[in-house]
Amino acid sequence: MASNPKYCEITPEIEALAAQALSNSQIDPGDFVKYDVKRGLRDLNGKGVLAGLTEVSDIVAKKVVDGQEQPCDGKLYYRGVDVEQLVAGALKEGRFGFEETAYLLLLGRLPNAAELESFRQQLSYYRTLPNNFVRDIILKAPSHDIMNSLAISVLNLASYDDRCDDISLPNVMRQCVQLISLFPMLSVYGYQAYTYKSGNSLYIHAPRPELSAAENILSLLRPDSSYSFWEAHVLDICLTLHAEHGGGNNSTFTTHVVTSSGTDTYACMAAALASLKGPKHGGANIKVVRMFEDMKEHVRDWKDEDEVKAYLQALLDKRAFDKAGLIYGMGHAVYSLSDPRANLLQSFVEKLSREKGRTEEYELYSLVARLGPEVIAGERKMYKGVSANVDFYSGFVYHMLDLPLELYTPLFAMARIAGWSAHRIEELINMGKIIRPAYKYVGRHTDYVPMEKR
Repeated sequence: MASNPKYCEITPEIEALAAQALSNSQIDPGDFVKYDVKRGLRDLNGKGVLAGLTEVSDIVAKKVVDGQEQPCDGKLYYRGVDVEQLVAGALKEGRFGFEETAYLLLLGRLPNAAELESFRQQLSYYRTLPNNFVRDIILKAPSHDIMNSLAISVLNLASYDDRCDDISLPNVMRQCVQLISLFPMLSVYGYQAYTYKSGNSLYIHAPRPELSAAENILSLLRPDSSYSFWEAHVLDICLTLHAEHGGGNNSTFTTHVVTSSGTDTYACMAAALASLKGPKHGGANIKVVRMFEDMKEHVRDWKDEDEVKAYLQALLDKRAFDKAGLIYGMGHAVYSLSDPRANLLQSFVEKLSREKGRTEEYELYSLVARLGPEVIAGERKMYKGVSANVDFYSGFVYHMLDLPLELYTPLFAMARIAGWSAHRIEELINMGKIIRPAYKYVGRHTDYVPMEKR
């Protein structure tokens, strides 16, 4: 709560200003069609407007057959490497994959054993905060919104960096590796500060240099720092799958736009965090979990297809849950027939649900994944296919790991900082002009009216 009640007060005068802004700022929806403006920089078929080139990752959702584009099962490649192979390779060798993924994204190739160990040591070396940073920054103004807390921490780190504005490649690489290493600490400490403010005990564990990012997240978060082998591996898989997703997603495009202005790394990553925080981008898995909690309260028989389908129909009809008309976790801006990250995660979710004794819930998720596309297709004109996306399962994973809802989106950020860093470096290396798309003025011109005549 704000110490000064006036700080959050919306006065009648402010309400009136907002009403005036609303009446004077509405653009005729027909103008977007008239001037061929691609709203959201996407056309009706879901194809994005080409705004740049990248070698960081590739998303495949269509194939060309007889000269015609057709939807296909989705594929995701990091620097040309199939993410499914990346996950399978780490699991086969019994090691964690996120650090290898970060190296691949940053450097453009897979590391050998010596290079990977050296990179891990660099991450460990930089996994330390400035003296009294937790006390002076994180504990001073805790927030229930950990994404805001994380952004504040990132911006404050700039004050401790004597080379903050140096955008030479070695310095930016140092800053990026440092932030990849620190994001778990900043996020978890921000959460611990919030819970302490709410009357709970304060746990500030030090990171352990021998642990992976996934292990450190669980160790830092839990009061006794305990976790199972499989818990850490499933979380590591989530980090790997969320580490990167092309240059056009909102937060990564933000990274390119802000980098093109020549600003520093901290400001750039704070801007990316601001984008990811939006519920249309990074907060979808929270909505999925809350939707299922509501579903479990209102559906008596979780195995009854007709009852589950009726609830899904009620969601679309704005009669259930948040009445937004959405089945959360269904569909994706790019993928059509399938999201490869969701398919990959599903098998590990099943195994974790058995370990946690929550197989009935997993079966409900599987049923919704099958019925959801049918219900949506029956109600709405589809320009492409619809299927479960990665958020559909990741929220369930975090729930089974007893991770707090407040950390769901920060967990996304802990992973995506690797992709943001790769794109920032790519933009700096290839940077030419500042990114500045055009907006067409569709208002009217008027003469200035002297004060006494208004």
